[in-house]
Amino acid sequence: MGEPLLYKTPPLQVSSKTLTNNLNRINLEKSAMSPPLDWLSQLLAMVPVSGHLDTRCYYGAPWQVTYDLSPAGEMPYHIVLKGSAIVNAQRDYPAQQLDEGDIILFAHGTEHVLHDGGAKTPREASFKQELNFVVSENNEIGERLDMLCGRFIVRPPYDRLLRTYLPPRLIVRSVPETPISYSTASQLANLVNLMRHESATPTLGAHAMLGALSAALFTLALRLAGEDEEAPSGLLAMAGHPRLAPALNAILHDPGHPWTLENLAGLCNMSRATLARHFKERIGSTTNDFITDVRMTMAITELKNPSHSTEQVAERVGYQSISAFQKTFRQRIGMSPAQWRKHRDT
Repeated sequence: MGEPLLYKTPPLQVSSKTLTNNLNRINLEKSAMSPPLDWLSQLLAMVPVSGHLDTRCYYGAPWQVTYDLSPAGEMPYHIVLKGSAIVNAQRDYPAQQLDEGDIILFAHGTEHVLHDGGAKTPREASFKQELNFVVSENNEIGERLDMLCGRFIVRPPYDRLLRTYLPPRLIVRSVPETPISYSTASQLANLVNLMRHESATPTLGAHAMLGALSAALFTLALRLAGEDEEAPSGLLAMAGHPRLAPALNAILHDPGHPWTLENLAGLCNMSRATLARHFKERIGSTTNDFITDVRMTMAITELKNPSHSTEQVAERVGYQSISAFQKTFRQRIGMSPAQWRKHRDT
């Protein structure tokens, strides 16, 4: 027999640019293969929220606290630990009484006033800087109030999605229906109790603890509100509706999917017209508008990674045309993808 035939394969020529693009595509595909999460976990993965406790208030009636319009990216919250309070905010909302265990969140940073509800003019309260927070007191002897006041912080433009799709004013109750309960209300009550103790006296690590607990407070408050079928509007109204929740979960899980009114209606077992009507009534926008806002929120996160090209990010969030992506990004975020990358770096 003769010598075996040897076939020489020519060396593979791969440019560094091609190799880099392929590696980036693999990384994007890996990130897209993450396990499915619930709608709230998906939302908070896209929109990072931190928290900060500012003040613990110890007041006797009469008392009053006024809050101006919050800066962009800040959402004030208040927790009534003991006593009650009246809150006035915006002409569209009547005065609301907050009782022990109530938590109020202003997702739009709306200016508001909290007071005891009486007719007497209150004297000015004092503010004392403690080790990790401020303590505010007055010298009145009327009905006592113990209240925590803080902020949820969401850096712009991440805050846009929350400000658009959360109600301007959200009130939840951290009082469980039964003393022994594993409900969300019970979990929230336990968390509030932790915040009460951490803010009672200056303790080691309290600032970090109160910040972490405030962030958890945001998640639990939305979870509790999302369990209510009577949630007023926006994301929470969709989450609380058993037939609409599948559409919300699907969009937040995979914003880049070519969603249509037809396939979303199929997930919800309803007609396209019915889904469109419910969507508009509950979330205040069309399905296309909501999907676009979610995609742009996802895009501002993806663009933070310098190894992801704008073309790759556009494809990841559902755009085959880079020009269409850039145009939509500018319309929704107020700057181009390139400007956002530069702004992010500074």
